[in-house]
Amino acid sequence: MRRRLNLREHVPSGPHRLSIEQRDALQEAGLSLTMEPAAGTDGAYHLTPGSVVGAVEVGDLSVLIAPKIDIPQLLTLVCFATGTFEPRRELFDYPRDEAPADMLALALGSAARRAFGRGLLHGYRSEDDALPTVRGRIRIDEQIRRRHGIAPPIEVRFDEFTDDITANRLVKSAVGILGRMRLRSPAARRELGWIAGILTNVSTVEYPAGAVPEVHFDRLNEHYREVVGLARLVLQHCAFESGRGGVRASGFRVDMTTVFQDLVTTGLRQALGLSAETFGEQKIRSLDEGGAVSLRPDLTWRHGASVAFVGDAKYKNLAGGLPNADIYQLLAYVTAADLPGGLLVYAKGEAEPAIYRLRGSHRRLEVVALDLSGTLDEVLERLSAIADRVKALRDEATAWPNAA
Repeated sequence: MRRRLNLREHVPSGPHRLSIEQRDALQEAGLSLTMEPAAGTDGAYHLTPGSVVGAVEVGDLSVLIAPKIDIPQLLTLVCFATGTFEPRRELFDYPRDEAPADMLALALGSAARRAFGRGLLHGYRSEDDALPTVRGRIRIDEQIRRRHGIAPPIEVRFDEFTDDITANRLVKSAVGILGRMRLRSPAARRELGWIAGILTNVSTVEYPAGAVPEVHFDRLNEHYREVVGLARLVLQHCAFESGRGGVRASGFRVDMTTVFQDLVTTGLRQALGLSAETFGEQKIRSLDEGGAVSLRPDLTWRHGASVAFVGDAKYKNLAGGLPNADIYQLLAYVTAADLPGGLLVYAKGEAEPAIYRLRGSHRRLEVVALDLSGTLDEVLERLSAIADRVKALRDEATAWPNAA
């Protein structure tokens, strides 16, 4: 029988008894858990999650790390933060106690029915083969190397019109990952079975989480955007892997630090109408003359060859107050870029808006807080207000040499 551990992001738990195997398995699962032995009790630990949230099966433990926002809101923000698509409000409209993997399976099924309802997407894929007759282009070099110039068979390359294309492969791979997890919802399992049946002729490909291919959309495949976006979300954030000693860890997990940075960057870029080349994480001029101290802010707005704005997105538990290190880091950015100010963006509840004016200069460092609750439209509206502050700092920067 599996044992459930219910934890909450950044909140210390009461003592949990763990065997040595369970303790080691949790440490190996990549959940960023802090474990402190409980006083006066042998084999019991206080568990404090870090920024990684989600639901994971680790050995004989079922671990839920609840985010500060609810799961549907988390999934919605992750979808937008990846830049793949803006999910419809009803996409994750399931009971709040539904497990993340089950919710993803149900949403994937719903999106697949809409996409496949217009027919399975086909495309051309280049194939290399040895055939008794000519098809496509003869591969002369291969014919000489492999066949010594004798035919048939003939080494050829041709374009095959098929449903075995990247978009369908991504969806089938996501179905395979979700299908190997302990889904509690019969409806979720049925949806996965239906998708697998539709994609029978599509190859099964294992994509590493850090190398999931992108799909470029146009008017012919736009109806696939949602189902492909969900499939990429599953492939990037769901895992089924072996840990130390053969203990398996599977489930859905998200690092809120990365999600928050991507959300702020994507939202501000959209509000400002800028490209990824102009606005985002980029290396700026080093802090020292020798170039030894390199700097790479999360938020950089380039103006021609120069930098017009710098900032950072910080998702962290600030129970002890705003860290001086964050202020020093932003100061280094604005000093190196020779700007009048910079911006720190935190999640609401962790920091309060503030302005720090620096002694002996005209520079100032601003702190704002982004509320992640509510609908995606409401979050984007708040990001639009932050974008106004970014524009104001950028406008000041254009006149900064004259003001200095």
